[in-house]
Amino acid sequence: MSDQGPQKLYQALKEKAVSLTGEKKEKTRVMIGTATCGVAAGALKIKDYFENEIKSKGLEAEVVEVGCIGHCYAEPMAVIDKPGFPPICYGYLDDGLVHRLVEDFLAGDDPSYEYALAALERNDVFPTFEDFPRGVYEHKLILKNCGYIDFRDINSYLAEDGYAGLARALTGKPGELLEEIKAANLRGRGGAGFPAGLKWEASLKSGVEEKYVICNADEGDPGAFMDRSILESDPHLVIEGMILCAYAIGAGKGYLYIRAEYPRAVGHVREAIDQAREKGLLGESILGTDFSFDLEIFQGSGAFVCGEATALVNSMEGNMGLPLSRPPRLAAKGFRGKPTVLNNVKTFAYVPLIVKNGVDWFKEIGTPDNPGTAVFSLVGKINNTGLVEVPMGTTLRQLIYDVGDGLPKDKPFKAVQIGGPSGGCLPESELDVPIDFDSLHEAGAIMGSGGLVVMDENDCMVSVARYFLEFTQHESCGKCTFCRLGTKHMLDILTGITEGRGDSNTLDLLEELAEDVRDGSLCNLGKTAPNPILTTLKYFRDEYKAHIEEGRCPALVCRDLILYYIEPPRCSKLCNVCVGSCPTEAIFTREDGLKEIDQEKCVKCDNCLKACPAEYDAVVKLSPPVLPPEKEKKAK
Repeated sequence: MSDQGPQKLYQALKEKAVSLTGEKKEKTRVMIGTATCGVAAGALKIKDYFENEIKSKGLEAEVVEVGCIGHCYAEPMAVIDKPGFPPICYGYLDDGLVHRLVEDFLAGDDPSYEYALAALERNDVFPTFEDFPRGVYEHKLILKNCGYIDFRDINSYLAEDGYAGLARALTGKPGELLEEIKAANLRGRGGAGFPAGLKWEASLKSGVEEKYVICNADEGDPGAFMDRSILESDPHLVIEGMILCAYAIGAGKGYLYIRAEYPRAVGHVREAIDQAREKGLLGESILGTDFSFDLEIFQGSGAFVCGEATALVNSMEGNMGLPLSRPPRLAAKGFRGKPTVLNNVKTFAYVPLIVKNGVDWFKEIGTPDNPGTAVFSLVGKINNTGLVEVPMGTTLRQLIYDVGDGLPKDKPFKAVQIGGPSGGCLPESELDVPIDFDSLHEAGAIMGSGGLVVMDENDCMVSVARYFLEFTQHESCGKCTFCRLGTKHMLDILTGITEGRGDSNTLDLLEELAEDVRDGSLCNLGKTAPNPILTTLKYFRDEYKAHIEEGRCPALVCRDLILYYIEPPRCSKLCNVCVGSCPTEAIFTREDGLKEIDQEKCVKCDNCLKACPAEYDAVVKLSPPVLPPEKEKKAK
């Protein structure tokens, strides 16, 4: 076979795919975002509404499921692609808006621009997402196809130059591919930032013939959903990246380790694997060459610690998901004792793009030491929640205020938790830190897998640190003493602070213990678990002192350090809303007709505060828990 054999076979596949997808584009299509975020918002009902409306009017239009476009704040969403018009994206859909769009746009020619979010192609009438403020900073590489192609149809991926990198690589030698990945300085997007090319090279040089490639899709960070969305929206991109890795190191078998809580991702990847085999892109003699490689899905049981590489491999071998001491590294002795390359979903997703577009193209994006982009899930107190992809070097301020559109109701920013439960909490003074592995580490945080939680003035940093530590403590496998006992002891200390039981020695003890756990733990779960504590102590120490020395919670969050009080001048004698809202009957009517709260019965559920009509605004939260002024006078 000539060197051009794979290219010829690939070109035939692509031409057929372009023809098939071109035929579909000649018809009106309604593309519904049915990734997990869309489904949770009601996308499947929206799909049914469109199908029923289209059928009832006898229209020729196809309803297609696509993945996540990234603008999760506007779910459920749909894109209407009608010949003669640019594809238009609509958000916040309900049955009424669906009826309007079918009636006016599909049956007529009125796109109802007043309900549109953006166009997906440049035009002279309506702006695109690139015209949004966030469009200045976003640079989609691995998210480019997400929400735009039919994830169930391999032809949609092939028509967008999918598997072109594989065809190109198969015309050359494996060593050439490896050198490209090394030259690109692709750093692992699982959080550690270790150069992928060096990891691949170590496996190749092991001298062992049997090797494995494993994709770590055991995404378990609270608020993180990047890997899930990529697998749901563009599974072939990750599969192609794994095939390229296998070719570079000489592996014959690969696994995608996906947590069982991601059923849609598992289903979409399974379909994609079957389609790739049918096209000769996976399995025996890929694209007519003597290179063979196949993939299989392994479903994890949801243990957070199995995101750690050795624990993941342990669980795949049928053992408990416990981390192991290293060396040996997995690249030398991994799955079944054989050399194994284990990378994150996003890491593999970059590989086809680098091979297809070239090393120089990739290194022009981002910074010299951190080329490429960073993918984040924006959650918490931020207007535009969802998935974003920005060049490395973009600042946290740009990401939160320009891409995420700032905080709701323009509330003051307080902190951002970056890097998952083991990440750090950074204050406003650190918002101009560039987003890259090294800069975030210097600030006390980590890149992590890409979760980013924004907090405002109503968040208590002591309570936040306790929340994340409670998660990591619960997920600790318990193998090493520092993590097993250290995280429990730190959690007890933080709980005591939130309940007003701290003393002058508490903070020194907490800080010392956090450093010991960080330095003495076996795996990165334990080593990074103290990060929320260390960063909040560094940047928000005054808040800790307020809890300990003054017995108050400045953010009015810690229940043992607050009370609810009804201010008599604002209370209406005729209003009984707060009385009806109280589950413990702690609110009663005094002889003068005004309402009062029995502090012994109050469970601080917040119901009365929410129920009190805005025109009265009589219920207030106080801290520290002292007597209100009029009660204090009576006591004296």
